[in-house]
Amino acid sequence: MTIEFTPISLSNVDLVLTLFRDAAEQIAKKNIDHWQYWKNPPPEKINWVKEGIEHNEFFFIKNSHQNIAGMVRILEHDNLYWGENLDSARYVHSLVILDGFKGLGKEVLQKIEQDSRNKGYDYLRLDCDSNNPRLCKYYEEQGFLQVGTKKLPLSTYRLYQKILS
Repeated sequence: MTIEFTPISLSNVDLVLTLFRDAAEQIAKKNIDHWQYWKNPPPEKINWVKEGIEHNEFFFIKNSHQNIAGMVRILEHDNLYWGENLDSARYVHSLVILDGFKGLGKEVLQKIEQDSRNKGYDYLRLDCDSNNPRLCKYYEEQGFLQVGTKKLPLSTYRLYQKILS
């Protein structure tokens, strides 16, 4: 499937929050305590989304028919989870794939990886809620290695990276 990333505007913030809420509900059906705060997001999470949109970090994932298949946030710096560092890295957050697009997550990660490699980045990084071991395993199957953990108020996260160079 051909996919493209389309920047999300602030006028779509409600849709972004709906995608998060729907993803949280799907995760809850699997009895996994991950992203449940998106059902009723605290102000700091809503601000985090708005800030990301304002910095052109959030993208809709669209298929060849221009249908929204999901969303992702791609950052150049991630002080919250990774702290200050000078590494040449890109950071993936908030990867949401809609029902009906099974298997697309792998393709999205590969596209971000290839784009990051082409732009000269040394690492592709992401985090995963430690309450979701199935998702952690998925990222490991995609070649990401756990290199640390980060405890934040809402959960403890595993930090993963893939070497690109």
